[in-house]
Amino acid sequence: MRLHTQPCNALPTEIKLHQVSRLLEIRYDDGRAFMLPCEYLRVYTPSAEALGHGPGQEILQTGKESVTIREIHPVGNYAICPVFSDGHNSGIYTWDLLYQLGAEYDSLWANYLERLRAAGYNRVEPQHLQ
Repeated sequence: MRLHTQPCNALPTEIKLHQVSRLLEIRYDDGRAFMLPCEYLRVYTPSAEALGHGPGQEILQTGKESVTIREIHPVGNYAICPVFSDGHNSGIYTWDLLYQLGAEYDSLWANYLERLRAAGYNRVEPQHLQ
């Protein structure tokens, strides 16, 4: 799902992957902190694989309920590139995008769930998180 990211004027001070809970914790120098689920990050990948190369080419990401992050690679000093357990490794998540994903989590997650329902997809909560 294509997002229009604005500069957040904040930089991360800590990024920590919690493997068991499948959460990426990110803290910014403005005091904000976010716990972002791996599934959420995967379905909002900024990769052309999911977004296509222009508006209207987006592909709804399904079946990502149990995805985890295996590795995180830095991209310069402006982003990270997570390697997900489903093999996806081409999304570059800038500091601004991660901030937006954290700040707008409630509305973006609700939008994703609504798009799944509209597509007829029955999302199943992973067993150990229920």
